[in-house]
Amino acid sequence: MQGRCAPAFWSVREAFEANFALREEHGAAVAVWRDGQLVVDLWGGARDRAGREPWTADTLVCMMSVVKAVTALLVHVLADRGGIDLDRPVVAYWPQFAQGGKSGILVRHVLDHRAGVPALAAPQPPGIVCDWAAMTAAIAAEPALWPAGAVPAYHPVTMGFIAGELIRRTTGLLPGDFLSEVVAPLGAFDYFIGVPAHVRAPIAELWGDYAQTIFGATDRSTLACRSVELVSPDMFNTDAFHRAQIPSINGHGTARAVATLFGLLAQCHAGRGSALLSTGALRRATVEQWWGIEQTSMQERRMALGLLLGGVPSVPINANPASFGHGGAGGALAFADPDLGIGFAYGTSHLHDRKGASPRTAALVEALMRSV
Repeated sequence: MQGRCAPAFWSVREAFEANFALREEHGAAVAVWRDGQLVVDLWGGARDRAGREPWTADTLVCMMSVVKAVTALLVHVLADRGGIDLDRPVVAYWPQFAQGGKSGILVRHVLDHRAGVPALAAPQPPGIVCDWAAMTAAIAAEPALWPAGAVPAYHPVTMGFIAGELIRRTTGLLPGDFLSEVVAPLGAFDYFIGVPAHVRAPIAELWGDYAQTIFGATDRSTLACRSVELVSPDMFNTDAFHRAQIPSINGHGTARAVATLFGLLAQCHAGRGSALLSTGALRRATVEQWWGIEQTSMQERRMALGLLLGGVPSVPINANPASFGHGGAGGALAFADPDLGIGFAYGTSHLHDRKGASPRTAALVEALMRSV
């Protein structure tokens, strides 16, 4: 166990240690930001499955779908700057997207997973998710399954590419490059959508039993299977996966960076200012759009515009309805609590082997709530 922890948050350290002793943690990091400083910044275990390489302060870990919140944030930054209108059709920025009855899909439908394009119907070439042009062309040609805004269905892979192509067409930058521009005022920021070749920090190896997760789905007749089949676990530890921009799944970073980002968002939402976007834009981003069972993995969600909201037992964000963030397959989590002024982030190499909240994640969040 390395790092630092303020005495008031010692229960978070104890829960982190218990995860290694009792809950099969192998290598991980957890961080908490509050009132302008990191009050928890801990890491431990090994970054490789064999247990030979220790997790270090600069180890990057893929936090899976946590990146959806970051990608959505970039769209909200553009909306705040006047570059994108959330209530305009996607085709206003991306004309080719109109194919297959998709001309009525608004930007907000992409963010809240009601665009009706959660999967690609036809099998695609291996590795297509690492080819931006091929992937966006395939999505543009895909027919919508439902009318725009009609059905909440989680878009595990396609959401990031649609939002990312909107970013590219309005800024000229892929989402990872635009992220670097947006977070530049924060100084050093170790979180990337596509790890640049010049970044030499070690990357944690991901592993686990995927059989009972969405990545274990094998029946192509199910939407769950079709929605993730383009991203298979055997890709996770490849250089191609690390370097590609897959803005639904492959954000890599430190818990420290992500907790800081969400801490600043908590502060911004509370009206205390931010260099990233205005309080009004963030509050608009966190308005509930729907609450129910989404139709891809059949899980309960309370959805804002690209951000999951707290108060749902199956989502490990704390119970405060004003909290917002996103989880990731295997247990990763980032969230902001604007009432408490807190940003939280956790990333792990040993992925939880069930759908729903990981016991390791839940233990950390419960410990955090006992500390505040």
